Amino acid sequence: MTVDEVRALGDAIRGEVAKAVVGQEETAQLMLVALFSGGHILLEGAPGTAKTLIAHSFARAVGLDFGRIQFTPDLMPGDIIGANLFNFQTSTFTLTRGPIFTELLLADEINRTPPKTQAALLEAMQERTVTIDGDSLALSDRFMVVATQNPIEQQGVYPLPEAQLDRFLFKQKVDYPSAEEERRIIASHGASRSAMDPGQWGVERRADPAAVTAAIDAVAGIRLADEVIDYIAALVRGTREVADLQTGASPRAGAMLAGAARARAALDGRDFVIPDDVKSLAPALLRHRLILSPAAEINGRAVEEVVNDIIEAIEAPR
Repeated sequence: MTVDEVRALGDAIRGEVAKAVVGQEETAQLMLVALFSGGHILLEGAPGTAKTLIAHSFARAVGLDFGRIQFTPDLMPGDIIGANLFNFQTSTFTLTRGPIFTELLLADEINRTPPKTQAALLEAMQERTVTIDGDSLALSDRFMVVATQNPIEQQGVYPLPEAQLDRFLFKQKVDYPSAEEERRIIASHGASRSAMDPGQWGVERRADPAAVTAAIDAVAGIRLADEVIDYIAALVRGTREVADLQTGASPRAGAMLAGAARARAALDGRDFVIPDDVKSLAPALLRHRLILSPAAEINGRAVEEVVNDIIEAIEAPR
């Protein structure tokens, strides 16, 4: 698949998602970048901001198997990955696969379940395998997690541990729509009884597993110049050298940023990465990997402000 075909595929998928979801163009773009670079995405926003709808619409448009887990406080790891259950008729154990055995998994309200259950996703997200009773089972090469969480409620939730957050390529903040977008939402969705069904809004399949795999292979071949590599390294290392941050980004963040920049370049129809690819993705890729220092918190600083300051301070190659 050529980069022009990757761009055309991305445009077609975004067009289908837009049939059901008003606005959220940046979120749809980040989901495409995550899919084509082998990453996962965490969507954070208030209830009713179309987080679940955009995940469902995206899965339908890309033509991948879709599974959903509603995370609750009583959810157990076996409810996600599955288990070997004893069959009394045959006196043998039979493997019952959990909902994680899919291609695009929606982990809805992931912060409502305890860390023990959240950790059941770690191996799948990093290695695309699941271990049940010592047996390692492979997931699809296209396996992707789209997780959602509500930042408003503080009762009955379990913040994701740093190791879990680091597995997500992006953390995207899903904001409220603009006044015009909200008017369009009310006009189009207000009279619908099944607003969560993308098919009702005409969302059609624009890709298949073979096309997605071909796009992933094409992205892997995008050129990354030494100057851009140095720029990515400088950004990541810069997060460890500012007083406002107690913890900076890990080396994994730099590797992920390079892969994501390749995907964005391909979606833009280019076979090479430019610094603007890195700049545009850095906030969503870094915001959940950084911890503010106590002094910065007292001063009311936000992680996004610190990231923007780092981007402005480090000169991009020309």
